[in-house]
Amino acid sequence: MNLKTQLGQLRLLAILEGISYLLFAVTMPLKRIYDIPEPNYYVGMIHGVLFMLYCLWVVIVAKKMNWNFKRTIICLAASLFPFTTFIVDHKILKPAS
Repeated sequence: MNLKTQLGQLRLLAILEGISYLLFAVTMPLKRIYDIPEPNYYVGMIHGVLFMLYCLWVVIVAKKMNWNFKRTIICLAASLFPFTTFIVDHKILKPAS
């Protein structure tokens, strides 16, 4: 993964965004069951920033690499479901690099 390229940066963002999404599986029970909201606040803030960066980078990379509409939408939609940014990285982003 070459972090000097925008595609490499997108791959890193996809992985980080996916991890931050999965961290909600830990922080939500802490918030709801054990009444410890602080971890959820921080994970939520970090996830929000990573989500916005990921979506922005998808658009930038799609424009630069002349992706078709379908590929762009698949990459954008991946940020909405757990685990799918990992799949997009493996199936779409890694082969493109």
